[in-house]
Amino acid sequence: MRFNLDNLVTEYEELQKKLSDSDIFKDQKKVREVATRKKSIEEAVNLYKDYKKSNEIMIENKEMLDIEKDEEMRELLKEEIRWLELIIPEMEEKLKISLLPKDPNDEKSIIVEVRAGTGWDEAALFVWELSKSYIMFAESEWFIVEITEQALSEWWWVKEIIFEIKWEWAYSRFKYESGVHRVQRIPETESKWRVHTSAITVAIMPEVDEIDIDLKEEDVEMSFCRASWAWGQHVNKTDSAVNLRHKPTWITVFCQDGRSQHKNREKARNILRSRIYSFEEEKRMKELWEVRLAQVGSWDRSEKIRTYNFPQDRVTDHRIGQNFSGIPYIMMGRLAPIIDALAVADQQARLEAAWKWQI
Repeated sequence: MRFNLDNLVTEYEELQKKLSDSDIFKDQKKVREVATRKKSIEEAVNLYKDYKKSNEIMIENKEMLDIEKDEEMRELLKEEIRWLELIIPEMEEKLKISLLPKDPNDEKSIIVEVRAGTGWDEAALFVWELSKSYIMFAESEWFIVEITEQALSEWWWVKEIIFEIKWEWAYSRFKYESGVHRVQRIPETESKWRVHTSAITVAIMPEVDEIDIDLKEEDVEMSFCRASWAWGQHVNKTDSAVNLRHKPTWITVFCQDGRSQHKNREKARNILRSRIYSFEEEKRMKELWEVRLAQVGSWDRSEKIRTYNFPQDRVTDHRIGQNFSGIPYIMMGRLAPIIDALAVADQQARLEAAWKWQI
């Protein structure tokens, strides 16, 4: 057997015992740590048990084949050995993948921020188009979407939008979208039919709670004002819009989506926690870049990750060097082929890196 993970099985059983002890529930942080660890190794443990059992059956069948005289029984044993020889390598590959380090944020809900970059109104228009694509894709996978904030350009196009995608595994589906998205097409206002290049930025942040980020009151500066539309007219007679600034990092959040000051304050605090968490995570990952296993993309949000070429009906993801056609369908939320290709490439790169480390 190429794998011996009995120690992992022992750890899993010990974690189960800890969670069955009522005393652990006095410390919610500890409960969360133990439950997270148990869940992170559960797939590998179950796969290893099946793998180990299959190897034991293989050994037993070969031993029986050496002493069995009945030809019919020998054929049955040979057939089962051939079948096991096919499935055991497949089980080994699945086991390798399950042993790769898990991203602790994969199961979390997310906050998505899409902003116009270079290209003025053309970029603002693409912000809205790509955001709609994300929202339609999220809803097709049964996630819950809630728009938190949006800012309009002079022509009432969305130059910035923030929305939440809620439910388990949202981060795992969208985490490869962070970065600069470039669009190449002929704007409607272009009289000479020249192709223009614009860019927007996308930030995908895992939603975090107070256990993940201890947001101290003395570190947060809060102010209120009346919510208004882009052209300056107030829509509320009360100061319902909330502005938060985190003094240590100078990260700011403005929220005016709801009419309730209390709801806006809670939304703003959630976004602020996520931004601080992402800021700290990005800093940590940059420090560990040389030993990072994942090879698809980086944590640098200034990196150009994808180009949408409308005249040639081609979307190119620069991290994996792969092209996708059917831009109209992609902009209608059919992002699964791109996201799945990125996930496979990331998985393969981490497997190769882990194998090199073993060598």
